[in-house]
Amino acid sequence: MIEVENLHRHFGGFRAVDGASLKIATGSITGLVGPNGAGKSTLFNVIAGALPPTSGRVIMDGEDISGLPPHVLFHKGLLRTFQIAHEFSSMSCRENLMMVPGSQSGETLWNAWFGRGRIAEEEASLLKKADEVLDFLTISHLKDEKAGNLSGGQKKLLELGRTMMVDAKVVFLDEVGAGVNRTLLNTIGDAIKRLNEERGYTFCMIEHDMEFIGRLCDPVIVMAEGKVLAKGTIQEIKANEQVIEAYLGTGLKNKEAAG
Repeated sequence: MIEVENLHRHFGGFRAVDGASLKIATGSITGLVGPNGAGKSTLFNVIAGALPPTSGRVIMDGEDISGLPPHVLFHKGLLRTFQIAHEFSSMSCRENLMMVPGSQSGETLWNAWFGRGRIAEEEASLLKKADEVLDFLTISHLKDEKAGNLSGGQKKLLELGRTMMVDAKVVFLDEVGAGVNRTLLNTIGDAIKRLNEERGYTFCMIEHDMEFIGRLCDPVIVMAEGKVLAKGTIQEIKANEQVIEAYLGTGLKNKEAAG
């Protein structure tokens, strides 16, 4: 699905991503871990079009998508979520979801005047789909709640739901578990697993919770100092001495104990 080839992203003399190469297989849930400052989020930003690469390439389904802007990648089925959820806080959960699909008829002045029947049909279809998504995520009871009133975990679920409103092929999740209690994290994990198994979503996720990564991800890729350090199963990663060293002496076992 995704191939990253010798990718660099520099900020002046600082090499946030320094020659990273990796592959994300179609239908996989790939974990991306590493110490703070390893370049994980910058790598996501380059892949998802928020930042242009300094050099190197990103390939999606055989097509070079390097440097394409997020809205173009969105229509190709590449989506990402953020560590801090980006919801429309004054709109309801249902309205947040209905906003996602692009090229809606109601976006043009002509249709607003003369195409009201078509707009009504589209809105009815979007409303039905939004309710199905909310039900899938087990938050249908919040459909009329303003998104700004949700807890951190509920906002993460809503953001995941936004990827379900379009034909997503690959979704990049940036610390979906950050600030989320264990119960909601399990709900998010169940939703990711179901989307992968039942709807064929490909995921790549940055996460510090190794238990969560171990439950969902195979393979796991480790980054350090802007480079890919290791790749393997969660058991192989935990036993890798280079990986333990990259965590500045704390090691994965201590990091798991610290949450």
